[in-house]
Amino acid sequence: MNVLVVGGGGREHALAWKLAQSPKLVRMWCAPGNAGIAAEKCVDGSAVECLPIAADDVAGLLAWARVSRPDLTVVGPDNPLALGIVDLFEAEGLKIWGPNKSAARFESSKAFSQAFMEKYGIPTARAGVFAEATAARVFASELAGRCAVKADGLALGKGVVICHRLEEAEAAIDEMMIGRAFGEAGTRVVIQELLEGPEISLHALCDGRTAQIFPTSQDHKRALDGDQGLNTGGMGAYSPTRYLSDEELAETAERILEPWLKGCAAEGITFKGILYPGVMLTRTGPKVLEFNARFGDPETQVYLTRLENDLLEVLTACVEGKLSDHPLRFRSEAAVCVVMASGGYPGNYAKGQLIHGLEQAAALPGVKVFHAGTATGADGHVLTSGGRVLGVTALGATIREAQALAYQAVQKIQFNGAQYRTDIAAKALA
Repeated sequence: MNVLVVGGGGREHALAWKLAQSPKLVRMWCAPGNAGIAAEKCVDGSAVECLPIAADDVAGLLAWARVSRPDLTVVGPDNPLALGIVDLFEAEGLKIWGPNKSAARFESSKAFSQAFMEKYGIPTARAGVFAEATAARVFASELAGRCAVKADGLALGKGVVICHRLEEAEAAIDEMMIGRAFGEAGTRVVIQELLEGPEISLHALCDGRTAQIFPTSQDHKRALDGDQGLNTGGMGAYSPTRYLSDEELAETAERILEPWLKGCAAEGITFKGILYPGVMLTRTGPKVLEFNARFGDPETQVYLTRLENDLLEVLTACVEGKLSDHPLRFRSEAAVCVVMASGGYPGNYAKGQLIHGLEQAAALPGVKVFHAGTATGADGHVLTSGGRVLGVTALGATIREAQALAYQAVQKIQFNGAQYRTDIAAKALA
């Protein structure tokens, strides 16, 4: 099979790396890819070819696909899904993995997602949806300012502000709705009561009729140790977590996925891809904070290093509605991913910094360095090109072993301004 992967971050590097292990793969392209993806090899030794097409240039991707006719396109990021890339490819008879534009609304509109959860009895937080700042402030006041203020649309994983006081909530509302900090994404906001408990990431692979749950993982959104600092796209992750037993995970999945699947059928939504609910484990049970319609990043890195299945086989079955024939299997080892970011991230940061030590880190047994924001310089050296630069990922017999190995690899990598959290997976060891 010839496969196109859409995207150029750490999630897409993990997808390309895992897909490249399939004996069914003949050729792979990635648009736009990155320096790490370009270095990957298929089973037959052929290199992955990176294309100079942006992930959200759906017209450009479609024009290329009309000529090259990939057997399967795998979409990584949320934006092309929200723009309807799946609908466009399917209209041309091209097989593509990911939810269509209607199904992608679970992520592209938090207001839609919140209303869906309430309608179909999916456990979630008390919330309100507002298109006017004054009404939003009134609702925040009813919650005494203890709330999450969320931009309705896509905001690169940063459109959520956690507030503990009314002044914080009012400032967040004004920043989004009046200051337009997230552009059109903040025209409407969802305000949720602040729930308490550990937050975990669940992922379920769906083929339009059935869903298969992944093990638990936990992301670290704040930029600094101890969950301090600004929200980011994710500074690290680990899997599995200690919060749910296998039985409890199955019960949680049933409480969320069963009404979700029934709701999709009732609404005429065919969802083929990954559903990623962010879940808070409260004293009154698990509650969904929001839905995403693609793999998490950096959760993908820890999931795919543990996945035993042939990913190409599984995603093809997902598109064809035959997922039930391919039960997911995961390694017993734990995985930890530590994100190395550019200095200043998630604010302003410099690009073009030379990265040293990649080969030494990758040489450690059990370590895989996934590239997120990298590019190849004119001299062939790898340079930084984004906020999140690398996802240094390690497998170990236990979380503690995986964590130690990941940080051992991190110590071998240097670039000017490199920053990372030193407490990834610490909650699993507390």
